[in-house]
Amino acid sequence: MNAVPMVELWRGGRMESRHLGHAVIWGPGGIEAAWGDPQAVIFPRSSCKMVQALPLLESGAGAGLGSEQLALACASHNGAAIHTERVNRWLADLGLSDDDLRCGAHMPGDPDARRGLSCSDTAPCQVHNNCSGKHAGFLTLNRHLGGTAEYVEPDHPVQRAVRAAFEEVTGETSPGFGIDGCSAPNFATSLAGLARAMAFFAAARDGAADRREGAAAALVAAMCAHPELVAGEGRACTALMRAMGGRVAVKTGAEAVFVAILPETRQGVALKIADGATRASEAAITGLLIRLGVLEAAHPVVAAYLGAQKNWRGLVTGEIRLAEGFA
Repeated sequence: MNAVPMVELWRGGRMESRHLGHAVIWGPGGIEAAWGDPQAVIFPRSSCKMVQALPLLESGAGAGLGSEQLALACASHNGAAIHTERVNRWLADLGLSDDDLRCGAHMPGDPDARRGLSCSDTAPCQVHNNCSGKHAGFLTLNRHLGGTAEYVEPDHPVQRAVRAAFEEVTGETSPGFGIDGCSAPNFATSLAGLARAMAFFAAARDGAADRREGAAAALVAAMCAHPELVAGEGRACTALMRAMGGRVAVKTGAEAVFVAILPETRQGVALKIADGATRASEAAITGLLIRLGVLEAAHPVVAAYLGAQKNWRGLVTGEIRLAEGFA
């Protein structure tokens, strides 16, 4: 099956742009709804960071970590002070430093942090990388496993543990991997497999005898408790989780992937916009959350991703809407 229309931009009474994609809602009994091709194979990118963090907890390596650190392990953060200060403390607790990270450095997304570096003519550090929390988690696991310093290598014990967990919760053998922006391997799976993994996280309960289930529950709870650490101010993940009051965890990934974890109904959601447009993935996940009854259609946050589009003078110029037949 091909990708189907999911999000449209209208201007002057005409459809100006259309974004096609795939989406799956997975519940306790399997696929409950799907658009496009559930078997389309994608790279989940950063949407699957909670899966990459599973070995950190189920191995026992992260037994002493707090919920803020677990949220950062699942984060694609803005590089604001609330993020970098915590990652630096985490590294210090390990007796490590920025040099031990393998994610690379980039300018932070947070305006204040970016301005501070620019005005002081200071280069960003690796902790400013949006994936530095995930990598601090990798380093914590690596210390437990006794691996080499190059923990992002695909055949490293850390990444072998990640792949094993990934394949088990998706229920699929990954057909391969690509190297992510942060240098770690990103394992491919189908949309259905990714949604199934999110449903596993949604069904996980705190205090479960099964170590993996307990790990999954702890990661979801951390994301819901600290939405500001998972992304940051002005970001869809943070805004949507706040709007839902800790009932749902959501996570974006590069190239327009988005997932949602709904513990109350034990449902998982995965979507991918074919052309990689973030505005479309944010609109699509917003529509699905409304459909699933966890986000009020009238909530102010919805207007940031669906509805009227305004220009620099505040004039309404068009509308971003869901395509007919989607959500």
